[in-house]
Amino acid sequence: MNLKVRLSIMNFLEFAVWGAYLTCMGRYLGNLGFGSEIGWFYSMQGIVSIFMPAIMGIIADRWVQAQRLLGICHLLAGVFMFAAAAYGHANGSNTSFGVIFTLYSLSVAFFMPTIALSYSVAYNGLSQAGLDTVKSFPPIRVFGTVGFILMMWFVDLMGFQDNQNQFVASGVLSVILFFYSFTLPKCAIKKNEGKKSFVEAFGLRAFTLFRQKQMAIFFVFSMLLGVCLQITNGFANPFINSFGADAAYADTFGVQHANILISLSQISETLCILLIPFFLKRLGIKKVMLIAMFAWVFRFGFFGLGNPGSGVWLFVLSMIVYGVAFDFFNISGSLYVENTTDDSIRSSAQGLFMLMTNGIGATLGTLGAQAIINSYTTDKAVGDIHYTVGDWTTCWYIFAVYALVVAVAFALVFKPQKKNNL
Repeated sequence: MNLKVRLSIMNFLEFAVWGAYLTCMGRYLGNLGFGSEIGWFYSMQGIVSIFMPAIMGIIADRWVQAQRLLGICHLLAGVFMFAAAAYGHANGSNTSFGVIFTLYSLSVAFFMPTIALSYSVAYNGLSQAGLDTVKSFPPIRVFGTVGFILMMWFVDLMGFQDNQNQFVASGVLSVILFFYSFTLPKCAIKKNEGKKSFVEAFGLRAFTLFRQKQMAIFFVFSMLLGVCLQITNGFANPFINSFGADAAYADTFGVQHANILISLSQISETLCILLIPFFLKRLGIKKVMLIAMFAWVFRFGFFGLGNPGSGVWLFVLSMIVYGVAFDFFNISGSLYVENTTDDSIRSSAQGLFMLMTNGIGATLGTLGAQAIINSYTTDKAVGDIHYTVGDWTTCWYIFAVYALVVAVAFALVFKPQKKNNL
């Protein structure tokens, strides 16, 4: 089979595993009566991202080939996801938060490192084949987003959004990827290289960038904007589903198929990636980052204004805006780091950017958002279905105001030196 096709299948499965539950897990947790605890589940992704990818990276460098470690991690992630699904199914409304949270956390702890491992396997395979990774990898990576979107649709159409079967679907895909990993290109183990110090292994040398004022400002604001990253992943589905408690909205497409509606965000994300080179070259990093920040304002604001009935067009606008909010921040920020840091710490600097955004920022964001939502909403049971109802509009406006404050402060404080057209 063609190498690019093999790697595209790997990326498809990699992100399909995540797409099975990432945008609808909050709805299932709310149905178990854990609507006030959703933030803890999403924050765990950020917490394990702080250290697990680094640990697995060291193991892949020294002892276990990356493609094999990718498979092993997926097998373990799948097993724990199956366990969480089985426990939730067996206990229903009597499910213990501590038990299901522990099983889920163990699954996520092994899944999150696989994202970086899948990139390593792809880069290694393309390099061995003498292909240009910069040109060859993006089209391959797009299949990851396709996999994510299709699994969102599958879970929605199969009626898995509010039950444990979303975890089962994720577990099945993880096991499939475990077997598929045996067919992937072999990655070399760097046994002959000198041993790295603890500081080098965990990329801590990149923290010296905080000595540079503008880089320090950039990383701090990356963390502050990273607060926004997982809020809608965790709470958009429960929010849209909450309209189901109102007979006027219960049968609308948005309530019945929230995941399909939300998937417009990922479709927009795929398309917006293509716009980044154009805007980054002409506007520079500051203006592009500001566009992303204001996009987050609109992302949250449209949620606050809309409803799944006559106001569903506002939800659609929120989904479209998400592509700009996510890509113009995450990818443009990564490119800025790539073009403004020294070769010797470039990889570590990328790790620091991920730590500040998807680690610290996203963790603080989900926990903070959960506290705000808990203050304005409450659980309401209608038959066997639980809805998180209340003043969601105020919550979304609070998030929008936060993003606006960050944007204004960034505009006033950040003054980058132009380098490499950034």
